[in-house]
Amino acid sequence: MGSISRRQLGFLTAGLALAAGTSRSWATDVIETAIGDLNAPVTIIEYSSLSCPHCANFHNNTYPELKKRYIDTGKVRMIFRDFPLNQPAVLATVVAHCGGSERYVGFIDVMFKTQATWAQSHDTVSELKKLARLGGLREEQVDACLNDQSLVDRILKGRLAWQQEHKVQSTPTFVINDEVYPGNRSIDEFAAIIEPLIG
Repeated sequence: MGSISRRQLGFLTAGLALAAGTSRSWATDVIETAIGDLNAPVTIIEYSSLSCPHCANFHNNTYPELKKRYIDTGKVRMIFRDFPLNQPAVLATVVAHCGGSERYVGFIDVMFKTQATWAQSHDTVSELKKLARLGGLREEQVDACLNDQSLVDRILKGRLAWQQEHKVQSTPTFVINDEVYPGNRSIDEFAAIIEPLIG
């Protein structure tokens, strides 16, 4: 699992403190994206960091089958919540949201597939701009998003809210019908949890 190191925690502390101090109602202003049937019997919340290799493993190897079996068939509603662990992840999250909610899932799919390229780059922003361009965003749009402090604050507010709500300490962490499951799992392990809940 991707966990929070001292260096990463140091980077985030100032931003989280700023985000938490703005308003008592800040938790209602956080961003999340959901797909699947609103009335599905099972809800999965995924907390992930775009720079986390274990999250990439889930999205690249397990998520496609999970979507095919359970989300596309109306059995599961999937909620994606951003839990960036370091600066590259924050930057990538901003870019993923830059295209709007309708493009978010597509962007994170590409970012997880190309994670080794941008997350380890000496010029993360340039690599992310290349991906954004492929996704139909102009460079000036991306620059505007990266300079949008309110968007950054909302992402960091969300991370703080999720950490408080479900005691998230590492990524990926899944909450399946209110039960917390830290760590990546195979499709068979997900099926063993989901099937009894479908009824």
